[in-house]
Amino acid sequence: MYLAFKDVRAQFEDFKGVEENEHLYYTVSNNAVVPQPRGLFVPLNDSSGELLDAIANGAIATVWDKGKKLPHYTPNHFPVFFTDDPAGSVRKILALYLEKLDGDNVKKMNMTKFVFLNKELLKENKETYDIAVMLEKLASKTLNSEGRE
Repeated sequence: MYLAFKDVRAQFEDFKGVEENEHLYYTVSNNAVVPQPRGLFVPLNDSSGELLDAIANGAIATVWDKGKKLPHYTPNHFPVFFTDDPAGSVRKILALYLEKLDGDNVKKMNMTKFVFLNKELLKENKETYDIAVMLEKLASKTLNSEGRE
């Protein structure tokens, strides 16, 4: 099951671009230079790279920090989800996605690939560089901060 536009859109009040309710995101990444087919690009800091590179590598939408100017080359129709907290938005998106997957017992299904190559995130998770473990830790932090077990 892929992360869907309508699920992400429901998380953000401030939005610009064409509402593509049928869009599915195959990749969520914070690194502009990695291949991200049908990707949702989430730059977490300056080392994430340029939006133009993310688009060239397959990004079809972005989560963008309200405090930064959106590049002038951004296509008018390109979906942009604005946020005050990009890292917090990633945690919310991840929690939403994990909730969507919860209880789904299909043995073989298409899944959104989360690709985060941020050195700061790796430093916070010294025990492992395994993205699945890091995502689980991020999800657990989000769920605990929302008062869930």
